[in-house]
Amino acid sequence: MTAQTPSFASLGVPAPLVRVLAAQGKTEPFPIQLDTLPDTLAGRDVLGRGKTGSGKTLAFSLPMVARLGGALAGGKRRAGRPLALVLAPTRELANQIDEVIRPLADAYGLKSTTIYGGVNQKRQVDALKAGVDIVVACPGRLEDLMKQGFVTLDAVEITILDEADHMADLGFLPVVTRILDKTPTGGQRLLFSATLDNGVDKLVRRFLQNEVMHSVDEATSHVADMTHHLFETADAESKKRLITALASGRSRRILFTRTKHQAKKLARSLTESGIPAVDLHGNLSQPQRDRNLAAFGDGSVKVLVATDVAARGVHVDDVALVVHVDPPMEHKAYLHRSGRTARAGSAGDVVTVMLPAQRSDTLSLLRKAAITVTATPVTEDAAAVIALVGPKADHVTPAPRETKPQGGGRSQGANAQRKRAARGGGEGSRDSQRPAREGQRPARAAQGGERVAQGRTGGQGRAGGQGRSGAQGHSRGIRVGDTVGGSRGGARTNRRAQG
Repeated sequence: MTAQTPSFASLGVPAPLVRVLAAQGKTEPFPIQLDTLPDTLAGRDVLGRGKTGSGKTLAFSLPMVARLGGALAGGKRRAGRPLALVLAPTRELANQIDEVIRPLADAYGLKSTTIYGGVNQKRQVDALKAGVDIVVACPGRLEDLMKQGFVTLDAVEITILDEADHMADLGFLPVVTRILDKTPTGGQRLLFSATLDNGVDKLVRRFLQNEVMHSVDEATSHVADMTHHLFETADAESKKRLITALASGRSRRILFTRTKHQAKKLARSLTESGIPAVDLHGNLSQPQRDRNLAAFGDGSVKVLVATDVAARGVHVDDVALVVHVDPPMEHKAYLHRSGRTARAGSAGDVVTVMLPAQRSDTLSLLRKAAITVTATPVTEDAAAVIALVGPKADHVTPAPRETKPQGGGRSQGANAQRKRAARGGGEGSRDSQRPAREGQRPARAAQGGERVAQGRTGGQGRAGGQGRSGAQGHSRGIRVGDTVGGSRGGARTNRRAQG
């Protein structure tokens, strides 16, 4: 640490938190932390603008924990009434924020929890009932739990909006506004955003009072240690070979695609070619997301293929390369994707792959992102590609893919049906042994996780479904899931009546 750079302690960060930071090897504040901490620790409302990867999470976590820990130290915890609220646009970002907060909160005996859709709400409800000090939430699921009466925000002392511009892009501003209306007017509010467009400025005017603005970087700024490359390839087949080559190095790399289907297909293709890869996109369940991110984070898999769902919420150290398999639709997406590398002072490379037909749109996008780079025609064995990839990782023979026996699906399903029927009170008529026809399955389920089951077979189920055979059985339902930050209006229909 240089003599000219203040330490965390000199900025007013309490000693217990300074010790936690020191144990993590964090002794020198980043610019956004240096600029905002004096005001946030003093209780001021702050509007922070900074590029992705600039250290915003720690910039708001330190004053939040310092405020709660200094006054309470975990001594006045009440069920369903948190003292601090952090709103984030995606589950991944919510989890990342919570990982930063937890060691700081532990220094004062504070408890935090995450709230988001896509998972059963029971864990979240149980945590709220047990009492938590800090809630890190996606807006949709939080409002849902508020409506159910599991959480109220009248005790919140400090509210933080992270990636407010991305919440605007996802259409969350109306629900964010309703949530902020439920927090006390006199509480401290911090808003961090790369830009102030799409209605973010309205949030600032309505909810921040006498705020101090800190703009560390321009909205379109990019990291100085990030090197940009623009590779042009002749056709789809040469592009496929180029992408495989770029994925073959030993360091961590993230490949971005535009669609979920592309991400899944590319990850599978790379794995089958001897380059282990995992995917990350909106079609995965939360356990699948967590498992794939864990594999990428611990280094057991070096390649992550993702859609833009990961561009804002994934922070993994030492990502050496980001590849835009397809140029993104707009320049903000380019900057946020690219920001997964060269984080926290590290260096990194960003490659955009384009076909000749994409040249005009890609060059226009890069101009808007203030990126100056020359297009280079390449093949997979070009010197520029070889230099960027470096030493190749060892080939990993993929595990054989499981295949189902031909013609076995119906008999296995029938056997399973008979076993369930036996558990549910005995076999009924022959119809009760057959799987329910697709057209007879229920089309809807009540919102909020109610279980609704209906079938043709097995008599009368617990949920009220009438069967034909007359035997008593137990109908089985599926709990309704949630999307990112909120409830799915529809149900998953995967139910069968048991005879």
